[in-house]
Amino acid sequence: MQSIKDKVVWITGASSGIGEALVYALEKKNCKLIISSRNEAALQQVRDNCLQKDLVKILPLDLEKYSAMESKVITALSFFDEIDVLVNNAGVSQRSLILDTEFEVYKKLMDINYLGTVALTKALLPYFIKMKKGHFVTVTSLMGKFGSPYRSGYCGAKHALHGFFDVLRMEHEKDGVDVTLICPGFVQTNIAKNALTADGSQQQTDDVATQNGLKVAVFTQKMIRAIEQKKFEAYIGKGETKGIYLKRFFPKLLHKVVLRSQVK
Repeated sequence: MQSIKDKVVWITGASSGIGEALVYALEKKNCKLIISSRNEAALQQVRDNCLQKDLVKILPLDLEKYSAMESKVITALSFFDEIDVLVNNAGVSQRSLILDTEFEVYKKLMDINYLGTVALTKALLPYFIKMKKGHFVTVTSLMGKFGSPYRSGYCGAKHALHGFFDVLRMEHEKDGVDVTLICPGFVQTNIAKNALTADGSQQQTDDVATQNGLKVAVFTQKMIRAIEQKKFEAYIGKGETKGIYLKRFFPKLLHKVVLRSQVK
């Protein structure tokens, strides 16, 4: 196991939820942090909450603006002259039926959750190859391994991340590049409130499953351990993680279980 202590870590989606909690946990490990999201004011608040503010640099970033990624990488590298870990954490969820969902909502889900993440990863990859080291940590979801009603576009984008990053690992393991896929179950964040509905508006309400999920600080500690162990995949949650194994060995049973639960 390789400690993440003192590493330079770039975190997207760092203004709230898992990303914000990860900032506070890694600051305690003396990491140098680059924090990104679209909301610069919220990033500033996160930085203000840190004890070692000089270790935290703010880099606003919108994953839908693919063409900006190369310049963002150049800026990120200018802060500490290196990057050890990129945590692809930014994303948005969905709560709407397929029949009702406008196509533009699917496009937005793919742009943010998949294509924007791919664009940023590709922009940083040549640096990792040149340095013969680097670690891509991508936060997907248990929904990247099996599906659930009301989340068709979210599931599709998260499944796509698994395909892309599995191949990246295969192609660049020889270059010293590591890939870890973090698959959260239910975590106590605002993911449900911020989820897109059929017309692209935010749901703005929480759900019981999210409220009863892992506390974000507990999740973050488990995530850090998975990163340090350089796991290929880590399934982090409560009982919902059993779905991974049901999908593999008893897919029809999983289908029945998920339909019975009907978690919106």
